[in-house]
Amino acid sequence: MPIVFSAFVPHSPLLIKEIGKVNSEKLAATDSALAKLASGLEQSRAQTVLIISPHGPVKTGFFTMNLRPDFKTDLEEFGDFSNKQKWTGNIGLAYRIRERLETSAPLQLLSEERLDYGASVPLIKLTVNQTLSIIPLYYSGLSFEAHFKFGTLLNRELMVSKENIAVVASGDLSHRVTKDAPAGYSPKGKKFDQKVIDLILKNKNQDLIGLDPEFVREAGECGLRSLLILAGILDRVNCQAQLLSYEAPFGVGYAVIQFRF
Repeated sequence: MPIVFSAFVPHSPLLIKEIGKVNSEKLAATDSALAKLASGLEQSRAQTVLIISPHGPVKTGFFTMNLRPDFKTDLEEFGDFSNKQKWTGNIGLAYRIRERLETSAPLQLLSEERLDYGASVPLIKLTVNQTLSIIPLYYSGLSFEAHFKFGTLLNRELMVSKENIAVVASGDLSHRVTKDAPAGYSPKGKKFDQKVIDLILKNKNQDLIGLDPEFVREAGECGLRSLLILAGILDRVNCQAQLLSYEAPFGVGYAVIQFRF
């Protein structure tokens, strides 16, 4: 089976110690869970990581895939001038996906060397001491159902690949969990996080697709569409979701979920 590893992870820059400094200590549970994932990714012998990020160029009517021979992380906007990691793009697989989905999915290509932090932070945390190629993918402004369907189309192409693929969905849950949350407090924030986690763990994809858009908007999230693409990719894959950690020390819900095959 070409898909050998999969996870949903947060992307807070505070997880990078050079950025978070003392605040990183408040994310100990998340950091520990990511370390476990890093070990699992290494053991999976994955060769390429498809990283789904919410912080790239989001187009209203199209999904976007970044097609380049090389990428680099750049976290200078957060005051970190030391993390300058480089990555190799899997041009062959990315091009094949684009070619095969040309008539069945609204997918556009771009070529941007600098990775957004939604992709950079998970890659830095998960690929310690590993050399992997990557394919950055960004969601769209289309419906929840369209994101899930796009995932199912991706599954078809990934499963015929001759190399081992890891699929990582990057995203935070509600940004409105506590009174001091950056987006302001909403009682629906914590309810949203609990609901989404419950649906993922119980593999209730149709209920995930059917979440009330107003409820989602009120929660102020940035991870649901990444999750919906991932859910579509894994819809017919024999796997079980496991919650490794959840915490919200800064008012933003951070969940680490591994999908065990």
